[in-house]
Amino acid sequence: MSKQTVWQSLRRGLHRTCPHCGEGPVLTGWMTIRDRCPRCGWVYERSAGDTWAFWIIGDRIPIAIAIAAVYFGVGPRSWVEGAFLIGVVAAVLIATIPQRIGLVVALDYLSRRYWPDPHDAVPPLETTTSDADHSHEHAA
Repeated sequence: MSKQTVWQSLRRGLHRTCPHCGEGPVLTGWMTIRDRCPRCGWVYERSAGDTWAFWIIGDRIPIAIAIAAVYFGVGPRSWVEGAFLIGVVAAVLIATIPQRIGLVVALDYLSRRYWPDPHDAVPPLETTTSDADHSHEHAA
């Protein structure tokens, strides 16, 4: 898997589209993961809890860093600043839930591509339409 494929999959996840084909939506609503991609058939989460480790990376570690910063004296100096900081952090975390869900699905996708399971049905990677157009131009 090339670096371009990795970045492309992560970008697709942030845009809440299938990390495999880039076209099917990951979510059915604001924060509900679909079972599979309606276009290519990629199963977003094979078993319940498969993406748990990626949620820890994408959600809990930034919060732990903020707590550590406050513990070591970096942070608000009054309760007003503290309330404002908590409100801003909460708003950012809530507003980015769909993007973080997409990123979690993309990270799970990449882990399944790097460490494949023989029981995991992986659809073949398709060429993009621009690649297909160039191949037709060379054939003509």
